[in-house]
Amino acid sequence: MAEKISTIAFDADDTLWHNERFFQLTQQRFADLLKDYAAPDHLDERLLAAERRNLGRYGFGIKGFMLSMIETAVEITGERVPGSVISQIIAAGQEMLVHPVELLPHAREAVEDSAARGYRVMLITKGDLLDQERKLAGSGLGELFDAVEIVSDKTATVYAELFSRHADGAARALMVGNSMKSDVLPVIAAGGWGVHVPHEVTWALEHADHPTQGDRFRELPDLGQLSAVLDEIAHV
Repeated sequence: MAEKISTIAFDADDTLWHNERFFQLTQQRFADLLKDYAAPDHLDERLLAAERRNLGRYGFGIKGFMLSMIETAVEITGERVPGSVISQIIAAGQEMLVHPVELLPHAREAVEDSAARGYRVMLITKGDLLDQERKLAGSGLGELFDAVEIVSDKTATVYAELFSRHADGAARALMVGNSMKSDVLPVIAAGGWGVHVPHEVTWALEHADHPTQGDRFRELPDLGQLSAVLDEIAHV
């Protein structure tokens, strides 16, 4: 019989609250600013390439996205990008950094139900520290978590360390998130459970194939179904 779960961890962006759609809206604004220099599809490809190579420099989050947009604008225009365009890119990023937090359906209920069942409840998210702290404060969910970790990346090693430090190991932990790459696969690799709750929009760099084997994976249409999964797993 499998070890009983004692800890439920939640991802934040696009699991508990909206995030990626604001990046998409800003990217559309970026494409309009540079429409005289590049077609939208080509611009999107160049921006994604910049984001990919800059992850190691800037990490995940809005500030890195802003810098990648500026870098792409400089490249696309042959270093002739108008100062007004740079100013508007910065303004767009700053607007993202103060955008109100919008919870996803069933987010509060899912966290509250997990706590009410007696599980240790964690938030594990990645990205810019100040921005993630701002969103957590704005979400109204902060008091529901026993532990909060904002990390630079999510890997099997990171999960193993966090679940060892805050709980009783990855084998007794379950992670809920929208990213197969960051929230599911590495947790399963660490020996835990991964629950995938797909979001309507997922960043291209977070795409990954579903697990090919193993019984510690579940996929749900929304967080409203989490309680049923917890009931099922409790009887495994």
